[in-house]
Amino acid sequence: MGNEIERKYLIHDLPFQLSDYPCHEIEQAYLNTEPVIRIRRQDDDYYLTYKSKGLMVRREENLPLDADSYRHLLKKADGNIITKTRYKIPFDNGLTIEIDVFHGKFQGLILAEVEFPTEDAANAFIPPDYFGEDVTFSSEYHNSTLSRALL
Repeated sequence: MGNEIERKYLIHDLPFQLSDYPCHEIEQAYLNTEPVIRIRRQDDDYYLTYKSKGLMVRREENLPLDADSYRHLLKKADGNIITKTRYKIPFDNGLTIEIDVFHGKFQGLILAEVEFPTEDAANAFIPPDYFGEDVTFSSEYHNSTLSRALL
């Protein structure tokens, strides 16, 4: 298990074309939300993920699945299946901005996440101008919360 240290922001307008950057197609669903037990298809890879409680710092473990296991577990998932395209944007100091453009029920939602090596680096982060509200400390924008949304 490792710690995931990340900050999360709403995005309202992008000053560049996302299509200029590499991306992944993601589908994910939740078997449990406290603690988070998630299944994810990312392109042609499949994972079962455990995440502890937390906002900026969380414990996370990913275990590989095969396609059949993923499809079996998907039938047991609760709530909304989340689909999104994740773009990877290189940033200063070796950091990567991951921009998630949501589809389906959450069409129009765009979130940016930046993962950090330390809490100090996360706390010192100065976001680019196009980032909107910092929602790091709001569980409202956790994908596990969106999975339960009644939109």
